[in-house]
Amino acid sequence: MLAAALAGAASVASGAPNAASGSTAGPRLAKPRRLREGDLVGLVAPGGVLPDGGIEKRVANLESLGFKVRLGDHIRAAYGSYAGRAQQRAADLHTMFRDRDVRAIWAARGGSGCLQVLPHLDYSLARRHPKIVIGYSDITALHLALYRRAGLVTFHGPTAGSTFSDFSVSSLRSVLMEPRSETTLRLSEESLRKAPTQPQFTPRAFRHGIAEGRLVGGNLSVVCAMLGTPYMPAAGGNLVFLEDIGEAPYRIDRMLTQLALAGITSTASGVMMGVFQRCEPADGEPSLSLAETLATQMESLHVPSVYGFSFGHIPHIWTLPVGVRARLDTTARTVTLLESAVA
Repeated sequence: MLAAALAGAASVASGAPNAASGSTAGPRLAKPRRLREGDLVGLVAPGGVLPDGGIEKRVANLESLGFKVRLGDHIRAAYGSYAGRAQQRAADLHTMFRDRDVRAIWAARGGSGCLQVLPHLDYSLARRHPKIVIGYSDITALHLALYRRAGLVTFHGPTAGSTFSDFSVSSLRSVLMEPRSETTLRLSEESLRKAPTQPQFTPRAFRHGIAEGRLVGGNLSVVCAMLGTPYMPAAGGNLVFLEDIGEAPYRIDRMLTQLALAGITSTASGVMMGVFQRCEPADGEPSLSLAETLATQMESLHVPSVYGFSFGHIPHIWTLPVGVRARLDTTARTVTLLESAVA
């Protein structure tokens, strides 16, 4: 079984973007079918182990959106801090891709461990049966790998355990359930109201302008961990989006430097960052602030760049389709999807 899984991982589907040659030509995307109320969605845990009672909460969240839920066969598995061994987590993903009744594959949580799953995935299966895959944080690894190896559009959005705020649900529905040729995403008013007392919510532009490109990114730490692997999309002309939580400014500085040196941000059309939570230096520690760190990094890129947009480890978030063409307008503080993300 393991040998077959590895063989599947090695085969790159015809027409998938950024194949092993490193080509930056526009990808032929595989777009999943739109979601409708009453659809069956599969609940899987590709990363961290679920806490006691966590499954019931997540099922209730998805049912509140009008969906029926099928549980992954190994969703209750545990292997240290992971939701079972990598092969078990990959098997659940394969089962959901094969099941014709399942219309979306929803990550129960992030955590850690998705990188372990990547060599065991059958990317040709995902290409043949394109389905919505949604989650954020550690799920970034799945998004980038499925885009790179299968050309599949996936969705950086709420996990099943997220806070399903009205703002988050509205964004999710507009992107997954109401396909349009253009969809404009605006900042969360709820987050903006927090800015006077919680400075990390304050949006700002480091360099104004309009940038267009394919949306590529996710959690900063995970994106850095993907560099040098055969699962990272090629650099060049992408609209890069990044977020993180619980990282000191010097670590964020190091990771952003790494992305620039690797060409991910230095060849991007633009860079947008979400809200970085709990990323200030410890009291008494000599350090640049988060704001100073980001300003220094972004000013060196010479492309439109912003901070404080509506994604990250926060309650009110956009659903961002990885691989879809989008436009960043730093003055209007908007991101416009320039094509439908679902069929």
